[in-house]
Amino acid sequence: MTGSLFAAARACLDAASPDDKVAATFAAAEAFARGELAIDGDALPPEPIAMPGRPPHPRLVHPRGLPRRGFGTPEGRAAFIHSIAHIEFNAIDLGWDAVYRFRGLPAAFYADWVAVASDEARHFSMLRERLRALGQDYGDFDAHNGLWEMAEKTAHDGLSRMALVPRVLEARGLDVTPAMIVKLRSLGDEDTATILETILREEVAHVAAGSRWFRWYCERAGVAPEPRFRELLAQYARSALHGPFNFEARAAAGFGEDELAALRQLSAGT
Repeated sequence: MTGSLFAAARACLDAASPDDKVAATFAAAEAFARGELAIDGDALPPEPIAMPGRPPHPRLVHPRGLPRRGFGTPEGRAAFIHSIAHIEFNAIDLGWDAVYRFRGLPAAFYADWVAVASDEARHFSMLRERLRALGQDYGDFDAHNGLWEMAEKTAHDGLSRMALVPRVLEARGLDVTPAMIVKLRSLGDEDTATILETILREEVAHVAAGSRWFRWYCERAGVAPEPRFRELLAQYARSALHGPFNFEARAAAGFGEDELAALRQLSAGT
């Protein structure tokens, strides 16, 4: 007996507590891998989701309302780990929303984003465990809602979603994480650095999935990927793309030579 992949994705989106969302994600991903969740061509259309399930904390504030803290104090380091955990928690929902929202696509699309959601749940769990080892927990610091806001802006169009969430917002992690790892090691925090190394390595594959399906959508629509990517940046995310850039990781994640050349120009201020 099989269930609906779309119904399972919606249940993961609706799960509010971190424990419930992670458990539902792992269960759904495992059921999908066993062939127990079908891509139902007769499913009802996706419903709008103003906000996925969320715990009462963290409190969501404007990014400018988040205090700047250095890594040098225990509280500062915990706040930093919390901010990365919050990104990963949001990324669980972004993976499931791609599965739930965009219909009539190849089976490989759904397999990619189920796998991404499962990875993000594992990343979140590793970071939460590290937070607890430092005497804190997820929800103890304020956070912002920027990732989900972009999901809402692109809910109407899979091409825009693939361009802007994996290839802009999530790709930013490829750029900034290496320096974070170096800083953490200089402070003797090998445990957190090792977690971030795992996340960095696996996020390359997630951004690559975004690149792959962005180009698939562009080919289906008969549009050139690079110009369309620039148009979407100008429309939705002009301020989100800035250096420094991790050109090696972005190349591995499916950025083409023209895109990398444009990023080099942007990085040089030309």
